[in-house]
Amino acid sequence: MRLDATAQGVYPIAVTPFHPDGRVDTASVDRMTDFYVGCGATGLTILGIMGEAPKLDMEEALGITKQVVNRTKVPVIVGVSAPGFAAMRSLARSAMDLGAAGVMIAPPPSLRTDDQITTYYAQAVEAIGTDIPFVIQDYPLTLTVVMTPKVIRQIVQDHASCVMLKHEDWPGLEKISTLRGFQKDGSMKPISILCGNGGLFLDFEMERGADGAMTGYAFPDMLVDVVRLQLDGKRDTAHDLFDAHLPLIRYEQQQGVGLAVRKYVLQKRGAIASDTQRKPGPVLSAKAKTEVDYLLSRIARTDQRAKL
Repeated sequence: MRLDATAQGVYPIAVTPFHPDGRVDTASVDRMTDFYVGCGATGLTILGIMGEAPKLDMEEALGITKQVVNRTKVPVIVGVSAPGFAAMRSLARSAMDLGAAGVMIAPPPSLRTDDQITTYYAQAVEAIGTDIPFVIQDYPLTLTVVMTPKVIRQIVQDHASCVMLKHEDWPGLEKISTLRGFQKDGSMKPISILCGNGGLFLDFEMERGADGAMTGYAFPDMLVDVVRLQLDGKRDTAHDLFDAHLPLIRYEQQQGVGLAVRKYVLQKRGAIASDTQRKPGPVLSAKAKTEVDYLLSRIARTDQRAKL
């Protein structure tokens, strides 16, 4: 099952479960995979920034990839970003051999000019092979690389294997409109656009032409509902549900604690056994946990899934 430009729905960015001592929790990898699919995910994305990919060695990364791919029938995208192209090629080729649907490539923070960005993606495609479908990760808030719509269009047009954009610019609504405008006037081939940023702007991103979400918010089932409701034209119902979750989504946006919050909630939801992050990584304080619990209790007034 190869990824293509028709992909839509919700592809949760999966966490990597660890035991309290830092070992990969393989039992929780299965639980987590079943949880996401049970929430209605149309695909999964593993080994991303939220998946703590830089803290894994190659053997661990491939072990997780094999386990997730074998556990589910939905398409699995594997993050293969790496400091060098040799490691990227090895992980990408191996992941596809294991049954992945495609790979995701983020630009290194050192890129500054448009030419540097387009050259980097050309070299990355050359390294991994033109036969592997890939996703552009556009996340300037964390990666500090700014991709204009024209640069994204050039990458898409230059590489037939580019089938998806993970859109995480902020503000980024106009970027989505511009890219869909390129498709409409025929200057860019169709591409799937899934949005990140914790889902913070998903309500309006869908209205601007996004195909769904690719983010790690601990209620992927809510994201699934919002995407479905928007596609069904039930705008007010979608916004009402989204608004109930917005305080927790906002809380996650604090630098340095977002993943800790998500893992804490996923543990409470039974998706993983421990909220441990592999070192180095922050630990959610007792006070922060009480704040998250309070936010969950408020969401539960509207959405019973938050009654934990």
